[in-house]
Amino acid sequence: MVRRKALVALAAAGALVMGLSGCAGGTTGGATNSGGAAGGLITIIVNDPANPYWKTEGDIAAAEAKQLGYQATVGAHKGDTNTENTLIDTAIANKSVAIILDPANADGSIAAVKKADAAGIPVFLVNAEINQSGIAKAQLVSNNAQGAALGAQQWESQMGGKGTYVELLGAPSDNNAQTRSNGYATVLSQYPDLVKVGQEVADWDRTKGHDKMQSLLQANPSLNGVISGNDEMALGAIAALKEAGKLNGVVVGGFDGAPDAIDAISSGELAYTVLQPVAEFSKKAVELADEYIRTGKAPDTEKQAFDCILITKDNVGKMTGPFTYSG
Repeated sequence: MVRRKALVALAAAGALVMGLSGCAGGTTGGATNSGGAAGGLITIIVNDPANPYWKTEGDIAAAEAKQLGYQATVGAHKGDTNTENTLIDTAIANKSVAIILDPANADGSIAAVKKADAAGIPVFLVNAEINQSGIAKAQLVSNNAQGAALGAQQWESQMGGKGTYVELLGAPSDNNAQTRSNGYATVLSQYPDLVKVGQEVADWDRTKGHDKMQSLLQANPSLNGVISGNDEMALGAIAALKEAGKLNGVVVGGFDGAPDAIDAISSGELAYTVLQPVAEFSKKAVELADEYIRTGKAPDTEKQAFDCILITKDNVGKMTGPFTYSG
């Protein structure tokens, strides 16, 4: 009952935050221009396609753009705002009709979005937000508060409500990292026999997750659990635990629903993952861009959250493709 109440509270909080954010961006939501015919170049900018999550984001958006009659190009800023700015300049020079952007930094990407908007190019954000409303036509993200609650409850259940654990956090420049960590803390703070003995920032990266896990393991050799802000860091932690001969009896949880994480759940190495609907909101962003180009009408709600799905050994067989669930 405590777990259910925590989930309901967090889901409501996430919905409230998104709802309020949407209201804050109300001056942009529903705004119109004259509209026109479909066609032209849609520029898609992701973080790093070496990560399957971001590769899927770019692939899905490009495929949908082409399906709707546009040309599409995909670039990557790899978390660097200077590179992002250059890619925005290129998009403007190439007379893009819209930009689909996974922003590099919640604060640092604001200027790039403003630049595109000033050039008359509508920007639709995916996966991550910027800390300003009313510039992008839409900001489409996973419901990270709801997803974190799902993950933390599953992780606590598999831990049996007790033990020592560590946490791996994503890049601080990405609001999703803190939202997930806060969501974990809200649930896990209700279980006093679960004791966090360390945490490290591993920037969403598998190699960094491995290296940080090695350090955490040296300091806490008898830990029982690892809760991670994404799958890549979790998979790095699993590799470090296996090297040390300590994976047995350690509960590792992830977040994203990446193909390698799905395989790790099937093999019993990863306890669960939280599937982000990246395929869904990447496609939706292009659909919204197309509607804006054709009709001149922006979405009524700027910030939109898409609920996540818990994936465990019980439903892992319903994953039918990369980040695609058929339950």
